[in-house]
Amino acid sequence: MIVKDKLNSMIGHRREAFTVAVAAVGLVAVAASSAVSFADDSVPQRAAMVVEQAEAIPAVGAAPAVEAVPAPAAPVYPNNLDGWIREALDIMAAKGIPGSYEGIMRNIMRESTGNPQAINLWDSNAAAGIPSKGLLQVIDPTFAAYHVEGTPFDVWHPVANIVAACNYAADRYGSMDNVNSAY
Repeated sequence: MIVKDKLNSMIGHRREAFTVAVAAVGLVAVAASSAVSFADDSVPQRAAMVVEQAEAIPAVGAAPAVEAVPAPAAPVYPNNLDGWIREALDIMAAKGIPGSYEGIMRNIMRESTGNPQAINLWDSNAAAGIPSKGLLQVIDPTFAAYHVEGTPFDVWHPVANIVAACNYAADRYGSMDNVNSAY
């Protein structure tokens, strides 16, 4: 309520200043028109100057202008293994999925040696027609079941692959940190 009263007060003071400026312009115009003996073509410029000066006068009791503070920029992740893991960890933290950088890195190095295009064409999943894919060697049905909203629905996308695999590991083992072999 106090802010509203101050705002109304500031508006009132601005109106008063504008009214004074308009009156001054009117007075100048009357004086100029009554002075028949010489012509003064600077009246419009002077009138504009009076209005500008009136607008520049701060209202009585007005709060100082506050500059907008820009929102912090969203993090930018490098397009490499370190960046993918860090982005995945931020998404996981927002979604309540446990896991650590070390646990994710250890499992990625064992499963794909960091190659987001890795595919296993020889194990039992591959023999069944559903090969393991990506950084954490996720099969399509597991990816579909554990996909995390906000990531691309693409098993080959490095961040989506990490987050889905960690979501699966959290459900089955408590965390990717608890996975120490093929899972």
